[in-house]
Amino acid sequence: MSTKRPTTTYDASQHNAAPAPLVGEDTSKRSTIGLEYMSAEELDSFGEELDAIRQRTLDSLGQADANYIRRIIKIQRACEVLGRIGVLTPFFLPTFIAGIVLLGLSKILENMEIGHNVMHGQYDWMNDPLVDGKRYEWDNVAPAQDWKHGHNFIHHTYTNIHGKDRDIGYGLLRIDDDQPWYPNHRFNLPLAFVLMLFFEWGVMYHGLELDEYLGGKMSKKEFAGRKSRAARKARRQVVKDYVAYPLLALALVPFVGWWAPLAVLGANFAANLIRNIWTFLIIFCGHFPAEVQTFAEEDAENENRGQWYLRQLLGSANISGTLPFHVMSGNLSHQIEHHLFPDIPARRYPEIAKEIREICERHGLQYNSGRLSRQLASVARQLAAFSVKPDDPYKQGKSPESKALRRQKREAAKAAAEERESATA
Repeated sequence: MSTKRPTTTYDASQHNAAPAPLVGEDTSKRSTIGLEYMSAEELDSFGEELDAIRQRTLDSLGQADANYIRRIIKIQRACEVLGRIGVLTPFFLPTFIAGIVLLGLSKILENMEIGHNVMHGQYDWMNDPLVDGKRYEWDNVAPAQDWKHGHNFIHHTYTNIHGKDRDIGYGLLRIDDDQPWYPNHRFNLPLAFVLMLFFEWGVMYHGLELDEYLGGKMSKKEFAGRKSRAARKARRQVVKDYVAYPLLALALVPFVGWWAPLAVLGANFAANLIRNIWTFLIIFCGHFPAEVQTFAEEDAENENRGQWYLRQLLGSANISGTLPFHVMSGNLSHQIEHHLFPDIPARRYPEIAKEIREICERHGLQYNSGRLSRQLASVARQLAAFSVKPDDPYKQGKSPESKALRRQKREAAKAAAEERESATA
C-alpha cells in the first residue's frame, strides 16, 4: 500500500482579484486615454490581447507556483531565525553583523515577495490559510486592512490619476508637473530621504487617509477605526522589535555588559532600516522616473479594458536585474507587469514581460525599463526639478488663481451632483 502523500490539484482559471476600469458619472462620455497611440478599435484589440495573456497565465498556475511561495516562506523564516540568533551575539562582531543582514533580508522577503504579493490575492486560488490574502498580516507597522484599501483598490484602480491616486507623491512630495506646488515642496529631496529611512511609518500614516477625513470625505467613525488599527499594529511591532527581543539580551548582561540589550535593539533598528531603504528604492523607481505618465480623471472616465491596460503600462517603469534581484524586489522590478496583472503571482512576471515588450514594440509604445541606478537618478532629477516654484500662478497651491480654480471645480462638481439628485427625485 502506497503511503505517498497525494498532490493537491489546483485550478486558478476563475481566479480574479483584478481592478476594474474607471467608470464615470456620465456614461455617454468616452475616455480619451490612448487615442494618440491607437484607434478605439485597436484599443479594444489591445485589451483583448492582454486579457488573453492573463487568462493563459491563470490557466497554467499550479503546483510549481504553490511550491515556489512555500519555499520562499521557508527561506524567509530561516533567515529570521538565524538573524534573531545572530543579533544575540553582540560579543562576536562577525555573527552579529551577519544577524543584522539576515534579519534585514527576512524583512525584505516578507514584505516584498510574500506580504505584498499575498495581500494582492495572488495565491488565493491555493485555498491555503498560509497565503490567504484576506487574512494575511505582514511584518510592518501599516495594518493590512488599510494598506489593501489604499493600495489594492485606490492605487491599482486609479493608477496615476490626479485627484484619485493618493500615491502620486504620497501627499508629501511633488513629482509631477500637474501637482500644485506648495512651499514644503522646496524640500522634496530631503523629505524623500527621511521618508526612505522611515518608509514603513510613512506607509502607515498614508493609510490613515487624514486628508480624506479633513476634507469631509471620511466619517469620524471610519477615521477613528483607522487610528485604532494603526496604533495597535504599531504597538505590536515596536514591542516585538524594540522591547521583547532586547529583553532577551538581559541574559547576556553578566557575560557581556550592560550594553547587550542596547546592541540588540540597535540591530533590530538597523534591520528595519535596511528593509525601509530597499522598499523605498524599488517602489519609487517603479513609479516616479521621468518618462512615467500621469492622467486627468476626466480623460480616464469610462475607459475600456484596453485603455485601463494602457494607462497601467504608461504609468509604470521596470528595473532590470538578476534573478536574486527580482526575488528581493518581490518582482516589483517588473512594475509594468504588476500594474497590468496585480493578482497574478509575481514570479510569473518575467515570462509575461517578454510578451508585453513585444506588444509595445508592435504598437510603438514605450516600455520603460532600466538599471536601478538609472531609474533612481531619474527619480532624483524629478524630485529636484519639481521642488522649484513654478512661474505659472495656477500651479502654485496657495496662489489666489489656484484657489479660485479649485473652488470653481468644487462648485461644478457640487452643481452636477445636485442636478443628478433632482433628476432622480
